[in-house]
Amino acid sequence: MIKHATVYLLLFFAVNGYTQTLRRGEGYVQVEGGRIWYKVVGKGKGTPLLLIHGGPGSRSCSGMAEYSLLADERPVIFYDQLGSGKSDRPTDTSLWRVSRFANEIDHLRKALGLKKLHILGHSWGGAVLVEYMVTKKPKGVASAIFSSPLLSTPAWMNDARILVNQLPASIRDTIFKYEALKDYQAPSYLVATDSFYARHLSVKQWPPAPSAECDGVPGFNAEVYNYMWGPTEFTATGTLVNFDRTDRLHEIKQPVLFVTGEFDEARPETISHFHQLVPHSKLEIIKNAGHRTARDQTVSYISVLRQFMQSVQK
Repeated sequence: MIKHATVYLLLFFAVNGYTQTLRRGEGYVQVEGGRIWYKVVGKGKGTPLLLIHGGPGSRSCSGMAEYSLLADERPVIFYDQLGSGKSDRPTDTSLWRVSRFANEIDHLRKALGLKKLHILGHSWGGAVLVEYMVTKKPKGVASAIFSSPLLSTPAWMNDARILVNQLPASIRDTIFKYEALKDYQAPSYLVATDSFYARHLSVKQWPPAPSAECDGVPGFNAEVYNYMWGPTEFTATGTLVNFDRTDRLHEIKQPVLFVTGEFDEARPETISHFHQLVPHSKLEIIKNAGHRTARDQTVSYISVLRQFMQSVQK
């Protein structure tokens, strides 16, 4: 079921011999548990790009300004996962399953008539994307782009420990102290975690400046984040604690791009390992960027995405 909140122009574009029609504007699509909000921008006639935001519990508006730069050559589709942003926010924790989030992509594709598309998953969005690719074996996916992805929680935790151990001793010891106590709200612990985030989440500015596109959008859903992930970026205690699709990456047959930041919490060494597991994949490391690569180095990051999708279409 689809209900359009705003209707603009219809976009007609040819994809491998057939024509897709995509409605520009925003609306809602019914999924298991409620409605998810989406927005289509762009006038270009290239294969559309669907974006899966991070979190869990974050929202698409935080990257809208940067990713919209690609809209000159292709439609760009943003959506808020159930429980996030402008989408419905049910409280039923049985809905917070990776497989259900992957199902949202099928619902969106059907509602929008997306026979052919590129898909990008950032951070936790990478977990949703890999689940979609390896469990559903979808047709019509021109490429899969894993941007600073969560593909293995054990690998993520290992990376986190390496990075925490590189912090100044006082900060490192504070983190270890309060994690041992399971006191994740202690003021000293919060200050220490901010030191980690300033080094590895956004090296340009931490906390990041608010995005104008997020004005009026409901904020981060900490309940979903805590239930599925945990109290901090480097402490997994939720349902994702054993998530790992590393052993199935080789099953993805479409063109694949792995991209991460030089100082990313998704460490380049780990993303390089994932890249090596997919023989036909490409790897790009964005210099002087953290986890928020699109914000830290917008020009370089968008250029990498643009060139990769153009190469796939040739």
